[in-house]
Amino acid sequence: MKQQGWQIRVRGQVQGVGFRPFVWQLAQAQGLRGTVSNDAEGVLIRVLGAPDDLVAALKAEAPPLARVDAVEVTVAVFEAPPKGFEIIASGGPGAETRVTPDAATCPECLAEIRGEGRRRGYAFTNCTHCGPRFTILQSLPYDRARTTMAPFEMCPDCRAEYENPGDRRFHAQPIACPICGPRLWLEVGGAEVPGDAIALAVARLQAGEVLAIKGLGGFHLACDAANPRAVAELRARKRRPAKPFALMCREADLDRIVTVSPAALAALKEPAAPIVLMPARDALPASVAPGMAELGVMLPYTPLHHLLLDAFQGVLVMTSGNLSGEPQVVGNDEAREKLAPFADAFVMHDRTIARRLDDSVLRVDPPMVLRRARGQVPGTLPLPPGFEDAPQVVAYGGQMKAALCLIKNGQALLGHHLGALDEALTWEAFVQADADYAALFDHAPQAVAVDLHPDFRASRHGAERAAREGLRLIEVQHHHAHLAAVMGENQWPREGGKVVGIILDGLGLGPDGTVWGGELLLGDYAGFARCAWLKPAPLIGGDRAQMEPWRNALVRLDAAGLSGWADALFPNAPREIARAMVAKGLNAPPSSSAGRLFDAVAACLGLCPDRQSYEGEAAMRLEALAGRAEAGQAPRLRLSGAGEEIDPAPLFQALAQGGDPAGLAFAVHDALAEAFAARARTLIAQGTAQAVALSGGVFQNALMLQLMVEKLAGCAILKHQPLPANDGALALGQALVAVAKLEE
Repeated sequence: MKQQGWQIRVRGQVQGVGFRPFVWQLAQAQGLRGTVSNDAEGVLIRVLGAPDDLVAALKAEAPPLARVDAVEVTVAVFEAPPKGFEIIASGGPGAETRVTPDAATCPECLAEIRGEGRRRGYAFTNCTHCGPRFTILQSLPYDRARTTMAPFEMCPDCRAEYENPGDRRFHAQPIACPICGPRLWLEVGGAEVPGDAIALAVARLQAGEVLAIKGLGGFHLACDAANPRAVAELRARKRRPAKPFALMCREADLDRIVTVSPAALAALKEPAAPIVLMPARDALPASVAPGMAELGVMLPYTPLHHLLLDAFQGVLVMTSGNLSGEPQVVGNDEAREKLAPFADAFVMHDRTIARRLDDSVLRVDPPMVLRRARGQVPGTLPLPPGFEDAPQVVAYGGQMKAALCLIKNGQALLGHHLGALDEALTWEAFVQADADYAALFDHAPQAVAVDLHPDFRASRHGAERAAREGLRLIEVQHHHAHLAAVMGENQWPREGGKVVGIILDGLGLGPDGTVWGGELLLGDYAGFARCAWLKPAPLIGGDRAQMEPWRNALVRLDAAGLSGWADALFPNAPREIARAMVAKGLNAPPSSSAGRLFDAVAACLGLCPDRQSYEGEAAMRLEALAGRAEAGQAPRLRLSGAGEEIDPAPLFQALAQGGDPAGLAFAVHDALAEAFAARARTLIAQGTAQAVALSGGVFQNALMLQLMVEKLAGCAILKHQPLPANDGALALGQALVAVAKLEE
């Protein structure tokens, strides 16, 4: 006998988070009959009985890792009335739902590995509230058979937990125990060393050795952070002389090594368990983060890490396991081949990593994401008002800090951080991610968006795909994409009016064929106008100018009438050859780059003038130096004029006069912020722009962001927070611009 009931569709991050047992428990408590299942669109509930209380609870009481985007209720007809409430098998494959990011070990599982039960000391303990998700997922819907846990057949005890709706491991797809799950071992020279892997690893770390440790999204290289010889050895082996190392420690050790604010502690303890930048104390060797005022620290986020830190009782360097410039190593054989020159021993396990994910990095004061990866992806963002019916679009981002973006069903899925695409293996990872996301989310784009620069590998890839599949190709200017990205992240409506964008970064090709990077733009999603910019200076040697700060200093000093000082500062540099290149216009394209301007200032103050050992080193050291300025003691510098070109010559004339380096570094930041903010305030006051948007990699500089916000007081400000200001969010902006242009 047919009977009318209700169908409830729950959309969002609702698979792999214990949502179905949560619904089952609610139904039992409310006396409802029906079913709940996963399918391609999320969670589907069919019930007899009044659904109001159930719907309210779905929104208000969802499990900790769940994110409910929508609950839709429609009438349903039952051919035969159900006798109770059941959790039934998932529907067919497909991808309209959100995939859950990997989550740090929950308190209940942590208590188990430290307790006396059958999972004591087990490095792969997890439940529906924690554990691997995206790093083991191979296809949707999220079921064990579609993860890299499929080869591990559950033992009777795990099966009983898995099938018990009242257990927190009900349908926990990575469920495991020492009897049936992945195993951990330590090996040296390709041979397993008998004994407890954790105890063996700790003994080697305490002896000053470097270990390669397989984690969630790849391998780390680890050593004792308090042992300067071990840190120096790791730097020598990895040929990484100065780039700051990430650290991992127990919560109890935090206060000893960094100044921890409540906001920073809360961020550390989030399920994403990111690296958080915090002010350093003097407890560790300076070689951990040379020249930096902050340390990047994360808490243990897997049972393996907790067991290791519990036994080690100290602070570990925990840096990505990779060759310089290459993506993080994920496979056991790959690790043996590539990390053998770095590591004295390997901590291995036999659970396959489906996709590599670096650790996410953020700062809480001011709040910003620097690298969006493990624990933060593949979450989706709602599109701004006016984009609800946007067609499917794929955007491929830029050349550096690559990440791609898919638009579908009113949502934007911004992919994880991949790195610089000029490295062959990073490029392979990019191509794999493109196919991976397309398959995982069943994506069929109508258009492809790329950067305007035709030589970016992502741009060529997008153009080839568009030609191959007959899709429309839309080229988006780099800084317009930055502007659109920060607008979209802040839900700026499509018809919300024009915004003035202060876009400061390293480089991006302008429509005029020159290299941009210090820009004031007025625009919206559909278009923009360039209102002001840093006075261009030649990039001597093209790309070499990005790594050798003296080149940028030389041209800025020459332009400011300070050639003699340049000769004194850089006596061993090939200055005359460089000047001849400028005079002849030979491999010296003009650029308004704010990033290269900061490099020039850093070189004048003696900060790695000859060569940077990693991207952004000079600017990061300059920011750290400026942070040491005495309050109110820095000189006040101002750039004259209110025209289109912002000439930084007065800054270099002030540097030449000498003074406290920290005060001068601060004054340069302050003067540049005022020069751009003043012009933006004028456009706001005139009613030409409705808000100010801040984007580009320079706004990862906390001091620059803070000064700019202060100088824009009273203006509506759009800035990045859940997404990075650097090129990691570029693809989102490209995708939104593409939609706007498609629908013009």
